[in-house]
Amino acid sequence: MTTASAAEAGAATPGADASRPRRAKQPQRKIVRRVVDGVLLLDKPQGLSSNTALQAARRLFRAAKAGHTGTLDPMASGLLPLTFGEATKFSQMLLDADKTYEAVVQLGVETDSGDADGVVIATRPVAVGLAQLEAVLARFRGEIEQIPPMYSALKRDGKALYEYARAGIELERAPRRVCIHALDLLSFDGDRLIFRVACSKGTYIRSLAMDIGTTLGCGAHLCGLRRTVIGRFRVDEAVTLAQLEAAAEDDRGRLLAPVDALVAEFPALELDADAASGLLQGRVLSLATGAPGEAGKILRVYGPGGFLGLGQWQADGRLAPRRLIATGGERQGGA
Repeated sequence: MTTASAAEAGAATPGADASRPRRAKQPQRKIVRRVVDGVLLLDKPQGLSSNTALQAARRLFRAAKAGHTGTLDPMASGLLPLTFGEATKFSQMLLDADKTYEAVVQLGVETDSGDADGVVIATRPVAVGLAQLEAVLARFRGEIEQIPPMYSALKRDGKALYEYARAGIELERAPRRVCIHALDLLSFDGDRLIFRVACSKGTYIRSLAMDIGTTLGCGAHLCGLRRTVIGRFRVDEAVTLAQLEAAAEDDRGRLLAPVDALVAEFPALELDADAASGLLQGRVLSLATGAPGEAGKILRVYGPGGFLGLGQWQADGRLAPRRLIATGGERQGGA
């Protein structure tokens, strides 16, 4: 009997129940996406990639369009702002923002990746006193140069550096200038320390941990990281995926901050209905509110219906559209 014949005769084989009707295969349920505009402050758990967290939140909102404002390593937890709909147009604002982290550093152990997920490549005795540690930390405050780690998403010839690293290839990396605004020791027990660092964009906390270990002469790696602040947003304002999932579907929209929350640092400008319509059509506006010397200044622009997007003063005192939202102020922070 051929395989096909055996399958067809399956109901007649010993032990089979010929009287039981075969269950029809259920069609896969298609998710109906909807328009959602706003910002979700997510407290990402450790062990989850930023994209996995994003897709989980997007599924719960059934959002048509979603993005994030810069990734957070899977080993790290903490603040991960997610953008939906028109808010994705302003994600760059948080990519450029200062950030604050709390980091746990293990002295005396180096790994190939600089963090706890890597393979141990060296161990050294640790003989570090509190005064010595404080003196070393002081050297990393202010503007410093960092060499990006090989285990990073920076691209070289179209490939992420971590792809080269996994293949055992070490590439030269140019140092990058970053700013450490604050670096405060929270605890120290002889071979493990916890610090809080406020830093500019592009700062690698793994590199900071490794450089501190090198300066102390014992080596180190990052074994814990939590992001607590991005720009004006704080992790204590964030929700977890569990809280988001537990919320009723109709209530989830209330957890979203409005689209203009991402650009709150810019001054606001109110336009009347005619001017708002003109700006949304892409016109450069002559307004009585234009002030000399403000060329290049960016503004949050509002019309009678709400947030329109960003405008920018030109040298001639006119207002040009910079980045506008398609909803034209009709929706804010909801479905």
